[in-house]
Amino acid sequence: MKFYDREEQLGTLRQMRDLSYEGYSRLTVVTGRRRIGKTTLIKEAYKDEPFVYLFVGKKSEAVLCKEFCEEFQSKTGVFVPPMNVFRDVFRFFMEEGKRRKYTLVFDEFQNFLEVNRAIYGDMQNWWDRYQKESHVNLVVSGSVFSLMERIFKHRKEPLYGRQDATVKLQAFPTGILKTILEDNAPGYTNDDLLALYTYTGGIPKYVELLVDLKATSRKKMIAQICKADSPLIEEGKKLLVQEFGKKYATYFSILQAISLGYNTQADIEDYLGGKSLGGQLLKLEETYELVRKIRPIWAKPKTQTVRYEINDVFLRFWFRYVEKNQRLIEIGQYPVLRKIMEEDYETYSGEVLERYFRCKLVESLDYRDIGGWWDPKGYTDQKGHHQQCELDIVAQRLSGKVLDVFEIKRNPKKFDRQLLQEKLEHFKAKEKTAHKSKIEPKCLTIEDM
Repeated sequence: MKFYDREEQLGTLRQMRDLSYEGYSRLTVVTGRRRIGKTTLIKEAYKDEPFVYLFVGKKSEAVLCKEFCEEFQSKTGVFVPPMNVFRDVFRFFMEEGKRRKYTLVFDEFQNFLEVNRAIYGDMQNWWDRYQKESHVNLVVSGSVFSLMERIFKHRKEPLYGRQDATVKLQAFPTGILKTILEDNAPGYTNDDLLALYTYTGGIPKYVELLVDLKATSRKKMIAQICKADSPLIEEGKKLLVQEFGKKYATYFSILQAISLGYNTQADIEDYLGGKSLGGQLLKLEETYELVRKIRPIWAKPKTQTVRYEINDVFLRFWFRYVEKNQRLIEIGQYPVLRKIMEEDYETYSGEVLERYFRCKLVESLDYRDIGGWWDPKGYTDQKGHHQQCELDIVAQRLSGKVLDVFEIKRNPKKFDRQLLQEKLEHFKAKEKTAHKSKIEPKCLTIEDM
């Protein structure tokens, strides 16, 4: 699959390179979850020039130094004397930047923590000493978000505040997914587009995997996922064990509960046997950024009306189908897993469709605020019956005077306009902003993707 999107990020990387060459050395940090395309982005940014790319494997310091020296000599033609400690190697790299302008990349930078924690202090020492008199475009990237955050954003860490730019990669926007299907599967259906979003979450490597295998229809995607050799089967575990380490069991259980629809703290704790989970939920939200709190639009930050949502669309799918059905996978019952996914597809993709439209509305840049709204107490209808009250998406236009309220239905025949109107009356009675605004109710279906 060819390279898509990332124009802004490419611009940042090239700008930092130009500043490094014209003035003095700059440090750029590239972060993002596993398979998001960090290495591909860096290689695309500097494809027109030779650069030194060094992968930080979990090896001894002496072995890494030997590999780094050999690679540097191979790429630059400069003789590098044998060195066994990284502080000497990095000093050599920075001194070489006084004689030549070049780009130096360290991939999986957080792995130095397992090689030798003192390396970051050594880097700080030589960086501070040589930065203003050398021309090294230093780029470091890492997949373990929590560790990369700690290395550069915790005040007690040696490299705190040393970065000149940070590039944080996100999943492909919905418009790019459309373009990819247009290029690789002309005549695709909206159901194919929804399936691609549902099963990859727009993560570039997963999209590339399915597209290169020509699995661009719903059935073909499910067939490729439900195979013994499918990399997506093990992907969720690899991604999260990398973040959590060996103590991942409780975090896995929480994420699985959320993926199954237990989305309040009380519900999650009940699902896991009454165990108090406030600390773990806070870490999942703030340290790992894997879940987020969802509040009704315009709700105060301290409101108790809070739901939890898994940020990553792929992980939501993975926990719902792969992690939940590990026993089937262990005994090789992939046809059964495939049947489960196919039979549940319409229900599950209908839930994901709301997330898709929320992303699409954000990407449109037409709104100042977008969210859902619900009243936990519900309302009483004209017949005296108690009804739940939830609006899928409330979007406040830039003017602030008009609200677009969207009901999301995979099947347009299930849209009940009168029921939506009743909910809107209750909404206007409860929310001052809604009462003062013009409300435009709409239904979005798979036909509107």
